[in-house]
Amino acid sequence: MSPQQKTSIARDAEGKNGVQSLEIGMTILRAISGGHRAMMLKDIAAAADMPASKVHRYIVSLVRSGLVEQDPMTSRYDLGPFALSLGLVAVDRLDRVKLGLSAIADLRDEINQTTALAVWSDNGPVIIRSLRPYRPITVNVVTGSALQLLTSASGRVFAAWLPRNTTEALIGRERATLALPAELQTTAGIDAMLAQVRADHVSVVSDYHLVPGVAAAAAPVFNFKHEITLSVLAIGVKSMIDLSPDSNVVMALKRCAENLSLRLGHNLKEK
Repeated sequence: MSPQQKTSIARDAEGKNGVQSLEIGMTILRAISGGHRAMMLKDIAAAADMPASKVHRYIVSLVRSGLVEQDPMTSRYDLGPFALSLGLVAVDRLDRVKLGLSAIADLRDEINQTTALAVWSDNGPVIIRSLRPYRPITVNVVTGSALQLLTSASGRVFAAWLPRNTTEALIGRERATLALPAELQTTAGIDAMLAQVRADHVSVVSDYHLVPGVAAAAAPVFNFKHEITLSVLAIGVKSMIDLSPDSNVVMALKRCAENLSLRLGHNLKEK
């Protein structure tokens, strides 16, 4: 067998078998996380069914990576800050849509209007879920619909809380291509509108230029890092939905977004 063939077989075996040292490290992490409290080295070794000397070698690297930390007072080990960060990010990515869908279902039942969820994409806000109300005349929102930043309720919410360097190019494009109302044709006007959205914690748009006769309100949903991660929408026929600031629809929408933010780890007191 040629050296090239041996190298190829070795690479194939590595790809199929994985990296053993990483698997050992994960076994140690599982042992620590399963202990439910900080642990001594000997206890980790027993839980992982490994010699303490072997566990110690791996823990040195795990501590350096931030996945494990040691209390200098007790010499006990526990999950480190990077492990916590990974867990929180996983919660944010895996649960937000599932929790959001449940939230807009409850909101739909409460206000009997079309409700929807939107997320941010490279091309701006996109509707990812929508639910129709229990009424004969409804507004149908198509999943996958892209929304404008400056003229849609959800777009304004994202523009209000995302960093300006994230939205700047899209805002510039809309200013160059859309027939915007007079108050949004200047940077000062756009800044004033977004400041009002932040103050109100909700954005309301009537007669959205893509769908005349429709009114919508959107509220921001934040994650554990206090970043906007979703927007929740209530949408209806203009003459059949009250979106005044103190209306039942707007108050329920804001309450829905706040409760969903709390479920995703956002604490209003920590802002």
